Amino acid sequence: MFTAQRDGRPVTAEELAPLAFAGYAHFTAMQVRGGRVRGLDLHLERLRRASVELFGRALPDDRVLSALRAALRAGPADVSLTATVYSPAGEFTVAGPEVEPEVLVRTGPAASGPAGPLTLAAVEHERVLPAVKHVGEVAKTYFLRQAAGQGFDDAAFVDRRGRLSEGSIWNLAFWDGTAVVWPVADMLTGTTMAVVRRQLDRLGIPQRAQELTLADLPDLAGAVVMNSWMPGVPVHRIGSAPLPEAESFVRLLHRAYQAEPLTAP
Repeated sequence: MFTAQRDGRPVTAEELAPLAFAGYAHFTAMQVRGGRVRGLDLHLERLRRASVELFGRALPDDRVLSALRAALRAGPADVSLTATVYSPAGEFTVAGPEVEPEVLVRTGPAASGPAGPLTLAAVEHERVLPAVKHVGEVAKTYFLRQAAGQGFDDAAFVDRRGRLSEGSIWNLAFWDGTAVVWPVADMLTGTTMAVVRRQLDRLGIPQRAQELTLADLPDLAGAVVMNSWMPGVPVHRIGSAPLPEAESFVRLLHRAYQAEPLTAP
């Protein structure tokens, strides 16, 4: 029912073997419903920007879309899809921009994420190349495991200046009772985050970006995490700071996300 393809055709074990031991690539993850995706333009833009950053060149959108369509034709209408772009030159090389990247697409069961509310351990950590959704990030799983060992559900990252940035696989969003507050720090701008932000603008909901520390949390009226699974999972504690569940805030984020049209690749 599900598939793994390289440039639009089923991938072989021989082709996968070198990739299994490599860590220089980037990806985007999306939920496909009825063969369609929210924020498809944002996923394509993410892949273009990251490819230029890592490889010096990007695949044409048409080629990426063709690979996505081929993978979707091979499975059910509702799937989780990951598109990974890598260089056939591999890692630990100085391949020039003449080496064209390739795309690997994998589908799996549709996912919707945890219901929450979640508790997040506060961990000092800054990702390398934070604006790129790249592979091989051992720290994310390491800090998730450490947080779980301390009785938390996951981790929230705090940079060296004490600013909250993001979660292990999540963006963070906060509510002050009137406006959505997005943390300011070096981080990955998630596609779901970008979808929600532009739809909140269209709905006329106030938003602002602000540097936030753990000391600011008691003044806030709610918090969520979001990623491709879900536009808002409530968070009721970060570190030792409790947060209201803010059900109306969560509903608002879901309404904004649902307002984004689904698009076929």
